[in-house]
Formats: sequence, structure tokens, C-alpha cells
Amino acid sequence: MDNLAPFPFVSVSGTAYERGRAYGAAVPDRVARSAQIYGRALDGLGAGEAFRRQLTTEFAARIEAYGSHYLEEMRGIADGAGVSLGDVVMINARTEVVAQARRQAGAGGATATPPEPEEGCTGAVVLAGRSSNGRLLHGQNWDWRSECIETGIVLRVQREDGPDILTFVEAGGLARSGLNSAGIALTANYLECERDFRTTGVPLSLLRRKILEQQHFAEAMGAVVNTPKSCANNLMMSTAEGFAIDFECAPDEVFSVLPEDDLLVHANHWVSTAARSKLRDTGVANMPDSYYRDWRVKRLLVEAGPSLDLDDLKQAFFDDFATPFAVCRPPRPSSLAGNLSATVAMIAMEPAGGFMDVLPLPALQRGFTRYSLTEQPQPVAEPA
Repeated sequence: MDNLAPFPFVSVSGTAYERGRAYGAAVPDRVARSAQIYGRALDGLGAGEAFRRQLTTEFAARIEAYGSHYLEEMRGIADGAGVSLGDVVMINARTEVVAQARRQAGAGGATATPPEPEEGCTGAVVLAGRSSNGRLLHGQNWDWRSECIETGIVLRVQREDGPDILTFVEAGGLARSGLNSAGIALTANYLECERDFRTTGVPLSLLRRKILEQQHFAEAMGAVVNTPKSCANNLMMSTAEGFAIDFECAPDEVFSVLPEDDLLVHANHWVSTAARSKLRDTGVANMPDSYYRDWRVKRLLVEAGPSLDLDDLKQAFFDDFATPFAVCRPPRPSSLAGNLSATVAMIAMEPAGGFMDVLPLPALQRGFTRYSLTEQPQPVAEPA
């Protein structure tokens, strides 16, 4: 890997279309690269042009029904970046679109379709009672395709109709991990169960954007509970007012996990007793390391003492126990032929301060960049 520069920063304002157009024009190569990565995944599954058009048309209609401004923003991204609207819809619905293509490939008689690389991810929240400055801390390692080092950006959306948003996201996407000016923060990670993809819901990226658009935490939680989903996913949410909750989401049901001793940690296996009694965890077979990644981060935070700061949170996420299947993963061959999997980014946020520190490929380097709702990006000084 030779691309270890900070992720590009894109700041947009105006109408939904104007924001999207400015976004696409700022990082056209990264948007095109996102479209190439997931287009190639569909190629590997034998998804022809007609099938892709059908899928992206269906998802575009579903997105517009969920919020017409989302599709307008995507149309702007497409025009600004010089790609098709279908490509931008595909980026935002990549989990659901690739899953549909995989199902079609299986129905067509394919004996084995290539699996996705492991989207591991480990997230954590430190409540104010354990924070040295009295402010809640929230962070995550994002484990995914190493090539997404070429597509990650930090996007700031300045809005007239709600809180401003700061999100780390794949170029072309509307949101992934982030925070807003109302003090709401979000990270998300992979879960899987036997109910996945039996029905079609709202793409996960749109739900994440909806959460970050909310002024009130109750409304953000309501978005999770009330939005139909195609597949399982884990959403860790916090508010600068001093609360955090983890929602383990099945397509048709939501289970909650609350902090213990002012700490909340989640990896990629179901934790809720209710969820484990009702669902079958079909994802942990592909990432059994989830059990000790969760345990390691909790243990390291406890061992760091009763008063934690953002550097303590980062240090827990740098953990290399049992590498390469670690909390912080170096690039390594994944089960998807020809691709590497890695911790693509580490994100550490202070919602009350309106900033996030982000580091590309943390297993290979140090040196965070701080992105803010109000300031330009700045390097973060290393702790003494």
C-alpha cells in the first residue's frame, strides 16, 4: 500500500442537488473508483447490464420513497462526478445489490459464488462518567476491502433544514460513521442472521444518513426502529448529552444492548440475550475472531483506568492481539480471490466537540487527521 495520505475532506452546502453536485465534482476519481469496485463485484457474480439496471431502478424508487432529497443528492453526485445515477445508487445500496446478485447467481446454477471480504469492524463508546474531560467518546475500526483506502472521504454537509453532518464514507455514499451538530454520533458494523434478504428494505447507508439528520436522539432511535431493512446490521449510537445504545438489527426486529460500567463495545456477533434466543448467528462462522476482538477492547479500556481519553480509545483500537485476525488488521488476503482485507480506517469522535480523528490503514501507520464541523482538517499531535 502506497496511498497513506489523509482521506480527502469535502464540505458542501445548498440544496440537496447542489450539495451532491459539489460533492461529486470534488472527488470524481474516488466516486468512479467506488463504482468500479462494486461493479467489478457484480461482474464476478455474472450480473448483466439488464439485471443491474433493474436493481438500481428498484432501489432508486425505494430511496425516493424514503426521502426524495436523498435521490436528488445522488443525482447531483452523479452529475458532478460524471458517472451514472445507477452507479451512485449502487454505491449506496452496495450491500443489498451485491446480495441480490449473489442470490441470482445461485439460482442460476452457480455452485459457488465468491464471498465478500470480511467487514469486521469493532466499535466502542466511553460515557462521560469514564471520560477524563467529562465528554462522551465514540469510535470504531472499519474493516473492509483494502482497496477502499482509495475511496474513503470525510464529508461535511452544512444544512439549512437540520443539523450539520460530518461523516466518514465511501465516495459516492451519503453516510457511514459520523456525528452531527446536535451531538448525535453513529458507528455501524456487520451482523448476519438467517432472516437476511428475505424481503427488501431501505439500504443501510440511507438509514445511517437518516440517523445523522435528526435533531433529537429519540428521533434518531426511532429511525432505526421504524425503518424496514433487507439484512442484519449493528448500529452503535450515542449522544453528547450522555447516553449510548447499541441496536442489533435483524431485518424485521431490533434488539438493544446498553452500556455496562459506562462502556459499550460491540464487534460482529449477536450479544443481546433476546436476539440469541430468537435468531441464528450465520455470520460468526466467517469471523469467529469477533468474540475476542470485543473482549480485547473491553479489557484494554478497563485496564487503562477509570478515567479515559481519546488516546486511550485509539490505543484499544490499535490492539494487534492474534494478528492478522486482530482488532487492528493489516492488509491480508481475504476469502475473496484477488482482494485484500484490512482495517481501512480508525475513527475516534468527540460528539460534543463536533470533531472526529481519522487514520487510514492504522495497522501500517500513525498520524491522525482531525476533521471538524466548523474548522478545516488539521494533523493531530501525537501524545507525549
